[in-house]
Amino acid sequence: MYDIVIIGSGPAGYTAAIYSSRAFLKTVLISGFIPGGQLTTTTEIDNFPGFPEGIMGPQLMMNMKAQAERFGTEMITDAVTTIKKEPDGTFAVVTGNGTYQTKSIIVATGAQAKAMGIAGEETYRGKGISYCATCDGFFFKDKQLIVVGGGDTAMEEATFLTKFATHVTILHRREEFRASAIMLEKAKKDPKISFLTNSVIESFVGDTKLTGVKIKNTVTNAITDMPIDGVFAAIGHTPATVFLQGIVAMDAAGYVQIKGMRSATEAHSATSVDGIFAAGDCVDTRYRQGIVAAGMGAMAAIDAERWLQDKK
Repeated sequence: MYDIVIIGSGPAGYTAAIYSSRAFLKTVLISGFIPGGQLTTTTEIDNFPGFPEGIMGPQLMMNMKAQAERFGTEMITDAVTTIKKEPDGTFAVVTGNGTYQTKSIIVATGAQAKAMGIAGEETYRGKGISYCATCDGFFFKDKQLIVVGGGDTAMEEATFLTKFATHVTILHRREEFRASAIMLEKAKKDPKISFLTNSVIESFVGDTKLTGVKIKNTVTNAITDMPIDGVFAAIGHTPATVFLQGIVAMDAAGYVQIKGMRSATEAHSATSVDGIFAAGDCVDTRYRQGIVAAGMGAMAAIDAERWLQDKK
């Protein structure tokens, strides 16, 4: 019987493990099959506090894992398929290879940026293709960029990137945008932003890094070459919460709903099920930053610890 089972191994999961293990709670972390989450697919991270020279994403995750293990967290490489509530109020966390009994759960499974599904996308991921303007915009000073998408996220990312880039083109497959009127108007008023509608990227061009794209007009099917230094995908995220359907309350997109900062007495990370807490990108639809996820992981561990104390 564990005190806490943590599901997920990104900044939220590892930080929660550090906090819970340091509190002498018997903790197991089920990492999934890609331990470390999204940050293991990034290159240099320049905005995580404590690393003035920056740090590589995989190294940061290895450091967090080692720190959690130092305090006694048990690590399991497996994927959770479902959660069952036991008659005595505890939980059974079911994976492909076994079942783990626990008094409480922290869900920190994250969310995956939606891929564009274009030839060459994986080749140039981190070499000109990015999925987070806030994370990578700094590396594109004085560059020509494309933002793919037609919603508020695309408008927001494009506007943010104008702080660094010489020009940003918002590329959208349709004529009409899904973005709110205020966000669209803000982007249109920015002299560094232009729009290319009824267009999609057919393929990426480059050698060791991205140098251009082939663009297809969705009306005429004409293909044109466009030199470019970077492409930012802004077409949404998918939270890794399918296994939670019917178990905890989630919004229409699959993000876990938590109580949040409603009062000083409530557990902010608590879900709709007593004893299950959530943190990180599987909850966060706005910030999606490693440092924010880490902070939420600490909150969830503290909330779970206090909940366990109350139950005792």
